[in-house]
Amino acid sequence: MPRLVPFILRCLLLVIFFTISPIAIAQAHAIVTSSTPALNAEVAGPDVNLEVHFNSRIDHARSRLTLIAPDSGEKQIPLSAEKNPEILSGTAQGLTAGAYRLRWQVLSVDGHITRGDILFSVK
Repeated sequence: MPRLVPFILRCLLLVIFFTISPIAIAQAHAIVTSSTPALNAEVAGPDVNLEVHFNSRIDHARSRLTLIAPDSGEKQIPLSAEKNPEILSGTAQGLTAGAYRLRWQVLSVDGHITRGDILFSVK
């Protein structure tokens, strides 16, 4: 019986570790909570305000927005000076009708890089 107690304690610690670890990892990354334009939205051009909201603070100096045009051309969007540490924003100018992809890449303040795309179209 005395040898069984350490084994049970180790098993219990492993269960706790594997239960909590995925939650801690998931909370470490910046996740998009909303955007303008919204995913699959249709907006009026030619100038479109872009805004991506995240669930955590991000490092603006090491984050970026890239717009991919219908012809697959890419354009880096200059980021606006943002007071809210959870938002990336900028303006895309001179957009013509078609399907666009807003590619975002952020560095959260805990050091994790996250990327994604937001699809939208200009009418």
